[in-house]
Amino acid sequence: MNALRSWLSQLNRPEVTEFAVATGRMPSVKVSGAFQAVDPGALTTEDILMLLSALGGGRFIDTLGAKPSQWHIRIEGIGAIAVVAARQGDLVHARMTRMQPSAAGSAAAGSVAPQARPSQQLSMREHLAPEEAQRPPPRDPEAHRTSSPELALDLRGAPPPPAEPRGAPAARAAAAPAPAAPLEPRARGGARGRPSSADVPGALEGLLAAGRDQGASDLHLVAGRPPLLRIAGELLPQGEPLDPAAVEALLLPRVPARLGPVLAAEGSCDFALELGALGRFRVNIARHRQGYKGCFRLIARSIPTLASLGLPDAIGLATRHHQGLIVITGPTGHGKTTTLTAIVDILNRETSHHIITVEDPVEFVHARGKAMISQREVGTHTRSFENALKASLREDPDVIVVGELRDSATVRMALAASETGHLVLGTMNTPSAAKTIDRLIDLFPPGDQQQVRVTLAGGLRLIVSQRLLPSEGGRRMVAAAEILPGSVALWNLIRDSKTFQIPSLQQRGKSLGIIRLDDSLAELVRAGKTTLEAALALAEAPDELEAVLAGRRQPALPPDRRPPAPPPADAAKSAASEAGKGLLERAGALFGKKGG
Repeated sequence: MNALRSWLSQLNRPEVTEFAVATGRMPSVKVSGAFQAVDPGALTTEDILMLLSALGGGRFIDTLGAKPSQWHIRIEGIGAIAVVAARQGDLVHARMTRMQPSAAGSAAAGSVAPQARPSQQLSMREHLAPEEAQRPPPRDPEAHRTSSPELALDLRGAPPPPAEPRGAPAARAAAAPAPAAPLEPRARGGARGRPSSADVPGALEGLLAAGRDQGASDLHLVAGRPPLLRIAGELLPQGEPLDPAAVEALLLPRVPARLGPVLAAEGSCDFALELGALGRFRVNIARHRQGYKGCFRLIARSIPTLASLGLPDAIGLATRHHQGLIVITGPTGHGKTTTLTAIVDILNRETSHHIITVEDPVEFVHARGKAMISQREVGTHTRSFENALKASLREDPDVIVVGELRDSATVRMALAASETGHLVLGTMNTPSAAKTIDRLIDLFPPGDQQQVRVTLAGGLRLIVSQRLLPSEGGRRMVAAAEILPGSVALWNLIRDSKTFQIPSLQQRGKSLGIIRLDDSLAELVRAGKTTLEAALALAEAPDELEAVLAGRRQPALPPDRRPPAPPPADAAKSAASEAGKGLLERAGALFGKKGG
């Protein structure tokens, strides 16, 4: 408490306007529009909640949310202090302002004078970059004010008050008199006088809810552009353009405290965001030329199944292997993680395995099933994929799930795990099954590639390469999948460095469970699930696919199964003529002998 009193005593300095604390930041005072640290140690969320409780905010702790809560308190030797606090996820931030005597008297009567009202822009934008501290706050949301009798507090060695039971705030709120009417926020418009979306409480939640309702896969917020929803592969604008300050106010409060320094140093960060009934979202926030931008991937509320994704049941059969490597491939944004989650769900429901997942970040949260599942997030629970894989081998796993096989170190650990009795599942950003094998080998130096070929030849169980394309109505996406299961023929091609012959194996390997991408596209068109134009745009051989769907030809056979080509017409005539002459000569000779 001595430290708290020392910090708050800074408010007695005439040049200090307020005292601010935030999760992961040093306590600071605001002098001439810029923040100055008053202690070198960064505060945790628990530190700030204890501080707020000591300042008479114990009854607000359990209900603290994104909408700021405000109260006031009198501290001996300092005077009346107005406190404004808010919480967004793991981030808690608060500001304390010393009230003027006239405002203090008004506060004692149950209201706060407008001129004494502290700044209620509770984002951390002024803490992120010193040069931005001079900017005015981008918005002034209406605070959640709660009038209360003024408390007198002596911080000299007084312990913090005990935490109240969870139901106490609601019970006291019901018995307390109605709060005074909130103050009107200042009118603040966006660029060129437009209202800013950031001025509306819950604006981000509203955009995400709209995305859910319209079946969008992503929400993009970019300075200078309207909010964009990706629906069936197309970016569709929603509303008016957002000015840079509005985008900043929407995005920065969502950044977890641990990633604030990462965003400041590297210019981007990735994390998962959970918003109650709205579900989970995978978030990327980055800086660009005009300000900040954010991309929110809308994660399905429930775990999908292979049937709901329209994928072959044969993919699920690969879960019966007790060891080996399964790789889900395809371009970014084509549902690899969703398919991987459906496979893990099969293992979770039908086996008693120990499953360890390593993701960046954790997207789908698996419920407790028959299996024991441990989900680890890079940056939160482990430093890197490689470290997590190395540690997982000592955790008695049966199945190891790697969110992305992105470098040689991760692939090396995954291959090692697949050789030592574990089933390893992962994803890669490659365009086809054949190129996935080449990529896995090419990640290693030439001296190690033969050993990698031998490992893959013995352990590769399945490669699924998938694409998403618009449905017939253009309102959702359907999946086309290329399936390449492990087989002796495939392993021989890998071991003998003949991966260039894999397309030929795919053409003749239907009996091995192989499905080509063009065959999957043809089935989608025949079933009326997508259009011919959409299928041709993704086909590996568009002319052949169009001919097959039009009935002009059968699917092409590989070269070793094609019938021999007929000889040219002139050569055929010449051969027939020579054959006829020979026949006549033999007949004449025969008849001549008989006549003699």
